[in-house]
Amino acid sequence: MIGYITLGSNDIDRAGAFYEQIFKIMDVKKIFTDERSIAWAKDKKSVIFTIIRPYNGEMASVGNGTMVALQASSKQQVDQLYAKSLALGASDEGAPGIRSGGFYCAYIRDLDGNKLNFHFNPNAS
Repeated sequence: MIGYITLGSNDIDRAGAFYEQIFKIMDVKKIFTDERSIAWAKDKKSVIFTIIRPYNGEMASVGNGTMVALQASSKQQVDQLYAKSLALGASDEGAPGIRSGGFYCAYIRDLDGNKLNFHFNPNAS
């Protein structure tokens, strides 16, 4: 249903370095880059994740109530993604743990303030 996701960034190089380290853990590869955006995907059929400098030339801002959830392969990977994000300068929005529906989740804000969730659903395994 979702083809791609874009998150705004005010510093593409810094955001790109952050996401490159996060996606390395998830075995997600960079598929596109230019002076205003960088995109990653797991394969040709998966959702594309893009960071972008806004086209209108205005500063990127965080959407109130907006969050992107990235599916991890295990509880251990959720822990690893959370720890790596914090080590790279992200801020904590909720330590790893069981949440509603039995999902194992962790929440962070990236370097631009965008809210991310790393989650694993043990019931889907």
